[in-house]
Amino acid sequence: MQASTTPAKASVLSNLNAVRTMIRRHKRNDIIFASIGLIALMLALLTLVTLFVDLVLDGYPKFNLTFFSDFPSRRAGSAGLLSAWVGSLLVMIVTFLTAVPMGVAAGLYLEEYAPKNWFSDLIEINVSNLAGVPSIIYGLLALGLFVYGLDLGQSILTAGLTLGLLILPIVIVSTREAVRGIPVAIREAAYAVGATKWQVVSDHVVKYSQGGILTGVIIGMSRAIGETAPIITIGALTFIAFLPPSPITDVAPYLNFEWLSASFTVLPIQMFNWLSRPEHAFHINAAATGAIIILVTLLMNGTAIWLRYKIRKNIKW
Repeated sequence: MQASTTPAKASVLSNLNAVRTMIRRHKRNDIIFASIGLIALMLALLTLVTLFVDLVLDGYPKFNLTFFSDFPSRRAGSAGLLSAWVGSLLVMIVTFLTAVPMGVAAGLYLEEYAPKNWFSDLIEINVSNLAGVPSIIYGLLALGLFVYGLDLGQSILTAGLTLGLLILPIVIVSTREAVRGIPVAIREAAYAVGATKWQVVSDHVVKYSQGGILTGVIIGMSRAIGETAPIITIGALTFIAFLPPSPITDVAPYLNFEWLSASFTVLPIQMFNWLSRPEHAFHINAAATGAIIILVTLLMNGTAIWLRYKIRKNIKW
C-alpha cells in the first residue's frame, strides 16, 4: 500500500513544484513589465517637464501684466497678448454655448431614451469615430459649411462653431460614460416610489453623474483652447491690433452681438505668428505664450480632477 502511494505523492509534489515555478516566473515577469512601464513613464514625464521648464525659462522675461495688456506689435519689446487672449476667451464662450448643452443632451438621450436598435448602434459608432477625427478635418468642414455655405465669414462665431463641432463628440462620449456608471439600483429605487422617466433622469441620473460630465466638458474645452489647425483653416488673422466690440453695453438690452461677426486671433495663432519671425525677441514672446497655454490647459485639467473628486465625495450613494 505504501509502495503504491509513493508515485502518487511524487507526482503531486512535482505538480506543486511546477506550479510554484510558474507562479514565480509570472511574478518576475510582472515585476519586469511594471519596471519597464514605470521607467518609460518617468522618461516621458521627465522629457515633458524638461521641455516645459525650458519654455518657461525662455519666456520668463515676458511674464508681467504689460504682456497681457498690450496689443501685438512689430516691435517685439512692446508686443503683447491682449487681442489674442480676449479672442480666445470669446471663442471659448461660443464653443461652450454651442457644444456643451447639445453634447450633454445628446449623451443623455442616447443613454437613457434612445431605443436599443441598429440605428442607435450606428449613431454610437459614428460618435465614437468622430472623437478621433483629426482637427484639420473639422477646419475644412467649417470652411465649406460656415464660411462659404452659411456665409458667416472668418469670424468669432465661425471659430466657436468649429471648435464646438470638434469637442461635441468628446462631450457626448464623456456624458454617456458618466451616466453609464450610475448603478441601476438608483434608477430602480426611483421608479419604485413612483418617479417618472424625466424625474429619474433629471433628479437622480444627472445629479450622480455630474462629476463625470463636468470632467468631460472641461477636458474638451482644454483641448479646444490649444487647437490651431482648424482656426488657421477658417482664416483667423495672425496679426490683429484691435479688440472686437464688447458683448455687454450700457444701453438696454445691455447685450451686443456684433462681436460674433468680428475678426479675431487666438493664443496659438499669435504664438505661430511670433515663431515665424526671425528675431530672437519674438521667439521669447512665443515661448511665454506657449507656457501660458500649457499652464491654462493644466489648470483646466486639474480643475476637472478636483471637481470630480469633490462632487463624488459629497454624493451619498
